[in-house]
Parts: sequence; C-alpha cells; structure tokens
Amino acid sequence: MRFAAPAAALAIVFAMTASVGQSDDHVTDPRAAALVAQGHAAIAAGQPEKAVDAYEAALAVDPAATGIFLDLAEAARLNGLQGKAIRYYRLALEREPDNLAALSGEGAALVEKGAVEKARRNLAKLQSMCGDKCPETSQLAAAIAKGPQQRVLTAEAVLPDAVVTQKN
Repeated sequence: MRFAAPAAALAIVFAMTASVGQSDDHVTDPRAAALVAQGHAAIAAGQPEKAVDAYEAALAVDPAATGIFLDLAEAARLNGLQGKAIRYYRLALEREPDNLAALSGEGAALVEKGAVEKARRNLAKLQSMCGDKCPETSQLAAAIAKGPQQRVLTAEAVLPDAVVTQKN
C-alpha cells in the first residue's frame, strides 16, 4: 500500500516520456512555434533566406525539435544548397532514424546534387518501411525519375577577364 502512490507517479512519468518520444513534430516552446510559423510564411512569400533565419532562431529556442531540421533542409534546398540540406536531413535522421520525411527529403536532395544511386538506397529504405503507397516513397520515386537538375550557366559566369593595355 505504501508503494501505490509512488508506483502510480512513476507509471505516469513513463507514459508521458513514451508519448513524447513518439512525437514527430516536437515543438513545445511557443516561441519556437511562432518562429517556425514565421519561417513557413517566409517560404510561402518566396524568401527562403528569411525562413532560414527564423528556423535557426527556433532551433536555438527549442533544440530538441527534429521538425525544425526538416524545415531548415527544405529552405536550404530552395536556396540551391543541396549539400547543406543533406546535412540537416542527416541530423534529423540521427535523432529519428525512421523519419520518413527526412529519408525522402535527403533522397531528393541527393538526386538534385547528382547522387542518384545514393537516392535509390533511400528509396529502397522507404519502400521497406512504408511500401509504395506512402507519399514520401512516391515523392522520392518521382524525383529520381525526373533526374538531377541541370546547372544553369549565367552570362556573368562566362565573362572574359578584362585585360587593360596601355597605348603609347
């Protein structure tokens, strides 16, 4: 009888810990949630640089939020920084190895970077985890079918070097 109250309290703690561990979108701090919302608004407005600032601030406020890494990765991809996006996806996968969105996003970034074979490994993982009907699987399969992005060469990139000569 003496142990009933502590046992009940311990059971509640374990139940809460288990439910928090199963959460996909752990953003508990309201300040972080507000910053994430600002980042989403910046993405919608076509300003991925401002979104990165908001997401990084949110991550500083709530470093346990894996979803913020996914948001940072998406903003990096929109900025054309696939290598940085892959790093953010891998940080998310270190925290949650079975995160389907991180596997799919990393695979899409790998395709954009030209590493199609590595992306196919991610696709195989996704297919084994959730099958072909999963939205993440179909998104990555579509990205692989589309292939790597073609690099666009701008006129500024091919300007000849200016040579100054002196006339006598």
